[in-house]
Amino acid sequence: MPSKRFDQAKPFVVLGIVVLTWILIPVAVKSFLRAGFYELQAPIQVTASYARDLQEYWAERTHSNKELMEAGRELRHVYAGYEFQAQQVEALRAEIARLEQLLRLPSNPHYRFEPARVAQRDFSGWWQKLVIRKGANYGIPAGAPVVYSGGVVGRVRAVHAYTADVDFVTSPSVRLAATIENDSRPVSYQGGDNPPLAPARGIVEFVPPDIFTSAKDPKRLVTSGLGGMFPPGLTIGYITRLEASTDGLFKSGEVALDPRLSELTEVTVLVPLNPE
Repeated sequence: MPSKRFDQAKPFVVLGIVVLTWILIPVAVKSFLRAGFYELQAPIQVTASYARDLQEYWAERTHSNKELMEAGRELRHVYAGYEFQAQQVEALRAEIARLEQLLRLPSNPHYRFEPARVAQRDFSGWWQKLVIRKGANYGIPAGAPVVYSGGVVGRVRAVHAYTADVDFVTSPSVRLAATIENDSRPVSYQGGDNPPLAPARGIVEFVPPDIFTSAKDPKRLVTSGLGGMFPPGLTIGYITRLEASTDGLFKSGEVALDPRLSELTEVTVLVPLNPE
C-alpha cells in the first residue's frame, strides 16, 4: 500500500524538485538558458517561414501567362506612380534641409529603412507579437519602430541573433504619444484587450473635451514624434468613440486599427542612424 501511494505521488515529487531547482538557479544562468533555448528554437520558426514562401512561389507558378502579363502591366503602373512620388519626396527633403539651415533648426531624427519578412504572428490572449526574420545580424536595436504602408506596426521588444520580437500596436504593453490629425495637442495611445478573431482595437486617453467623433466620422490618430521613438505623422488608427473620463477634464475612447495588420507578411524597421 505505501509503495502504491508513493507511485501515485511520484510525478508531483519530481515536479516539485524541478520547480525548486529552477528557483535556486542564479538569475544569470536562467537568462543564459532562456536565450540559448530561444536561439535553438528560432531556426524552426524561420525554416517554417521559408517553407511557406516556397509554397506561395509554386502556387504563383500555376497562374497562366495571360494573368501574369496583366499583373505585370498593373505593377508597371504602380511603379510609375511610386517613381513620381519618390521624386516629390526628394524635393521636399531638399526644401526641409534648406529651411533647417536657414532657420538654424535642429534636424529631425533620421532612420535607415530595414525591410523584414514576418516569420510568425502570435495574437493570443496573453500577448500580441510578431517575429521577423532579421535581428542582430542586420543591426536592429531593441526599441526600434516597426512600420508598414498603412502606418505603425509596433516596436522591437527583443533582438536575437537572426530574429527579433516585435510588440504589436494592439498589445497593452505598447504606449505611444499621439495627436489627432490637424490638432497639435498631445494625447496618449495604448493597446487594448484584443481577443483572437476580433477586430483590432486600441485605447486613446487624455483627449481634449472639445474633440468629437463617431463611427461615421472617425478622427485619424497619428504619432506625435514626442519621445523620439516614432517619427511624427504615422497613422496609428481611427478614433471611433469618445466619452468623458471620470475626472471630467479629458475624454477617452476606442481606436479602430487597420485589419491588414493581422495579415502582414512584410514590415519595415526604422533603425536610427544616430541612436543618441
